[in-house]
Amino acid sequence: MVRKTGIIILLAFITWPVLAQKRTQNASRAILKFNKTEYNFGKIFYRSDGSHIFKFVNTGKEPLLLSRLQSSCGCTVPTWPKAPILPGDSGSIKVTYNTYIIGRFNKTVTVYSNAAHPVVLHIHGEVIPRPKPMLPVKQTDKEVSPIKK
Repeated sequence: MVRKTGIIILLAFITWPVLAQKRTQNASRAILKFNKTEYNFGKIFYRSDGSHIFKFVNTGKEPLLLSRLQSSCGCTVPTWPKAPILPGDSGSIKVTYNTYIIGRFNKTVTVYSNAAHPVVLHIHGEVIPRPKPMLPVKQTDKEVSPIKK
């Protein structure tokens, strides 16, 4: 019993500095914080604007570098700032879905940076056909007269 307790205490003393150093490293790095990571377009019309802007802030102590953004398919295109985002500064990522494809969609964009972990942005909705234009009805001021006998 004493031996097991001694081993546990020894392991705690060995691992404590490693864990403390890791926490200190994470606290000093860039931190990517998004307002929202999901957007629902709802129903949008064919060939309409399928873009949404995701806003973020670097809440860390080092400049944030967005190194790569990977979309789940070629129908979703992200645009992002290439310059470093300084601590406390904000930026945005524009995600555009191809609305020439009719039907439901559920897509992701993974944001890779020098922050601790990648962040996944989600967009979803449904592209529906545009309504067919109706022919205008000609309005007249004349009153329709009843049939004369």
